[in-house]
Amino acid sequence: MNQSLVQKYNIPGPRYTSYPTVPYWNKEGISIADWKETFQKSFSESNQKEGISIYIHLPFCESLCTFCACHKHITKRHEVEEDYIDTLLKEWKLYNDLLLEQPIIKEIHLGGGTPTFFSSANLERLINGIFKYADKAEKYEFSFEGHPNNTTKEQLQNLYNLGFTRVSYGVQDYDETVQKAIHRVQPFENVEKVTRWAREIGYTSISHDLIFGLPHQNLEKVIATIDKTKQLKPDRIAFYSYAHVPWIKGVGQRGFDENDLPKDDEKRVLYEKGKQHLLDAGYVEIGMDHFALPTDTLYKAIANKTIHRNFMGYTANKTQVMIGLGMSAISDSWYAFAQNAKTVKEYTKLVNEGIIPIFRGHLLTDEDLVIRKHILNIMCHFETSWEDEKMQFENMKKHLDLLQEMQADGLVKIENKTLTVPDEARAYVRNVCMAFDVLLQRNKPKTKLFSMTI
Repeated sequence: MNQSLVQKYNIPGPRYTSYPTVPYWNKEGISIADWKETFQKSFSESNQKEGISIYIHLPFCESLCTFCACHKHITKRHEVEEDYIDTLLKEWKLYNDLLLEQPIIKEIHLGGGTPTFFSSANLERLINGIFKYADKAEKYEFSFEGHPNNTTKEQLQNLYNLGFTRVSYGVQDYDETVQKAIHRVQPFENVEKVTRWAREIGYTSISHDLIFGLPHQNLEKVIATIDKTKQLKPDRIAFYSYAHVPWIKGVGQRGFDENDLPKDDEKRVLYEKGKQHLLDAGYVEIGMDHFALPTDTLYKAIANKTIHRNFMGYTANKTQVMIGLGMSAISDSWYAFAQNAKTVKEYTKLVNEGIIPIFRGHLLTDEDLVIRKHILNIMCHFETSWEDEKMQFENMKKHLDLLQEMQADGLVKIENKTLTVPDEARAYVRNVCMAFDVLLQRNKPKTKLFSMTI
């Protein structure tokens, strides 16, 4: 990459799993009445046509990984599982009580935290409880995140029997020094074992999460991790930039000296060389930070232009409605966002009182919806158009003018009311989206809110 461009554009910016981004949601929040209204409206528009997605947040972890920016609850007490699943199913019933017809579920994802903290029997009780009030879509896709150190063959088999065909393992890095710094020590043999088990059982898509920019990483260590990953040939690879945001996540991300982190140009080289290593191994770049083999559904989704991006990241399944169940989970009705209470205690209290447990949210304006479409187009397809007047918004020319310098630098092409991000400029896609981000441009943050873009 042109290192001068990296230095020029490597600024704090959103990852755009939503628009508006969470820091720019309405300060007044969203009323439960408004959230219910938008949810019911969107459900009636989309349930029979495309089904719905469900994200279930399972927050418990036995130990704290210092790279993690997720909402989690650290405990070794597995007796918490029973009450938490009871609460999840009560929350699901609160949503079902709003509906006039049986929901059709197209996608389920179990995230965390550590979903494999939960016993096989409790995971089975959870999924069976969900389908007490729902049907499966004709072409559904269920997935979960597994920790290589505690995922059991029984868990994999039971979830497969329940319809799960995708599993994602958090690998991060195989170097022992890096693993100790991030408090995530897991031998290659553990990852190899759970990957093999999943294949033997019949999982059709296995993903490994890798991170660049971690403490003590250098190019040699990143390439060594990718070489080991290539031996296992997962169907998908997420190759993420470590988001160092200790001012948001607190002590968890300060488990090492910040001087141990690779800086700017050095960090970008880790990505560029790592990316080329993946491409040479037959992987195809999908959106931002994702790679897939041509046989995987994520590749087929981008080839067919059906790929979607939401709070779970990139997905091959677009649905207008996504219900987030569990502590801190975020729901999306397309017309509004709603996030659940961030602690297990408060979340449980609200659900037991019969209240949908949201503590903040955002009701999208007409302008928000137009810009949301543009940012989704750019993040998913690296192009967008405003030839249709419905895709234009107030002061749009002013925002397009913000891209003139990027256009001069060869990072975007704008002609005939269409914007395209060239293949070689995909690393700058977040910067392109920032020009369309009306709320960000109107009120630029005076303190650190986001990780660096490149």
